[in-house]
Amino acid sequence: MRAEASRLGFDACQVTSPDAIPEAPARLAAFLEQGRHGDMDWLAERRDWRADPRRLWPEARSIILLGMNYGPAGDVLAGLAQKSAGNISVYARHRDYHDVVKGKLKLLAAALLSRAQKLGETGEVKVFVDTAPVMEKPLAAAAGVGWQGKHTNLVSREFGSWLFLGSIFTTLDLPADTPEDDYCGNCRACLDACPTGALDAPYSIDARLCVSYLTIEARGQIPRDLREKIGNRIYGCDDCLAVCPWNKFAQGAREAKLQARADLLCPPLAELAELDETTFREKFAGGPVRRIGFARFLRNVLVAIGNSGDGSLAPLAEARLRHESGLVRGMAVWTLARLLSREKFLTLAAARRETEIDPQVRAEWDWELSP
Repeated sequence: MRAEASRLGFDACQVTSPDAIPEAPARLAAFLEQGRHGDMDWLAERRDWRADPRRLWPEARSIILLGMNYGPAGDVLAGLAQKSAGNISVYARHRDYHDVVKGKLKLLAAALLSRAQKLGETGEVKVFVDTAPVMEKPLAAAAGVGWQGKHTNLVSREFGSWLFLGSIFTTLDLPADTPEDDYCGNCRACLDACPTGALDAPYSIDARLCVSYLTIEARGQIPRDLREKIGNRIYGCDDCLAVCPWNKFAQGAREAKLQARADLLCPPLAELAELDETTFREKFAGGPVRRIGFARFLRNVLVAIGNSGDGSLAPLAEARLRHESGLVRGMAVWTLARLLSREKFLTLAAARRETEIDPQVRAEWDWELSP
């Protein structure tokens, strides 16, 4: 099985049992009860299935955890210094990994059943990649793919922070592998690197403060006290992953579809701000960025423009004061307050605020106009 998994492009293949994460229900319940999931209502839906694989599929006897390396080339954090360019998370600089991994999981599952049939065994399989109520990270740790680091993400001694995870549930009874030890030690690099303080304690995260959550999952306006901390990150954040010392063993992705697209490496904010909905969909076709929709994308780009200090981008932000979405108009107000002189901003406000009908956008004007 491992040889076939490697042939298909997987870099890790380990097995665990459906009862391998007994602590998961209590941990998930505490996370949800504290409201740390924010707008991610899907985490609460089918929470019983998510916390206990045996509830998801009672007939399953084994869970195969697969990891596919998407290690980047070069310094992941270098783009943060390019203030007039957007920084996109490593995982979103290429084809959507859900499509890439799921197709290969199906091929591996078919090979597994074929092999079992030749041995006179029968079984069933189900494949999952992130979108189902499956807690891949604790299951992968239980299977020995890696361990959950202090940033709550999986860490591998062979591939560092850069593994996409998928799973195959099966009714076949396969021998389970040994869980991986925790090798974080006294290191707190990931906690110290978090730009917003979302990692408020080792092995604990408040998603509501996480830049990845704020730029991808959050449906509303980004809280004012967090906007400057986002910098030029327009989709996701890799800071806690990138600083992990175990990345010294990381390797570049060998799957061609997971190689970064050149046009998604620090794209100029000026170009992104000029996209319309059609060109946005075309540019990000086949990738994860498209899923957040055009309005949220523009919201993120405007935050980055506001943090750029580049006054030449102000006209692009001003043009978005006419956008149909209040989410975009409101962020354009915040952006312009940072790029324009006070005199010019007050002149613009005199012309725009009174015609604004969205109360949240008017609140943005009022906040910036207050002494």
